[in-house]
Amino acid sequence: MADGGVQRFSSGGPYEQRIGYARAVRAGGFVLVAGCTAVGPDGEIVGGADAGEQMREACRNVEAALALAGATVADVVRTRMYVTDASRWEEIGRVHAEVFGAALPAAALVQVAGLLDPRMLVEVEATAWVGEGIAPRRRQ
Repeated sequence: MADGGVQRFSSGGPYEQRIGYARAVRAGGFVLVAGCTAVGPDGEIVGGADAGEQMREACRNVEAALALAGATVADVVRTRMYVTDASRWEEIGRVHAEVFGAALPAAALVQVAGLLDPRMLVEVEATAWVGEGIAPRRRQ
C-alpha cells in the first residue's frame, strides 16, 4: 500500500475533486467512508423530500464506497447520520436497520443546521473493520 499502509479511493463524485477528499480511505484494517448523501449517478438528489429514500440512496453510496476499498456492509462497525430534521428519525432509522442491522454498528444520529445542498436531508459516514484480530462478539 502507498503512504505507509494507506490507500485512497475516489468514486468520481462531483464534490470529491472540488473539496479535496477521498470517498474512502483504507488505513491498516480500517476502511473509513466519507459522508455520503443521496446524490445519484447523474449528480442529482435522489428521493426528493422523502428522508427515507434519501437515506436509502446515501446507503447505496456508502456500500459502493466500501466496495472500492474491499469491504462490505457486514464489516461496518460505526455509522454517523447527519440529518436536517431529527423528527424524521424513524424513517431514516428504518433504512439504517435494513442496511446495517445485521452488522449492529455503533451509531449516532445528529441533527445539523444544513448540508451542502439545501435539498439534502441526510448524510451518512461509515467505518468498517477488515483487518485481522479479535473476532467481534454478539451479545447473547
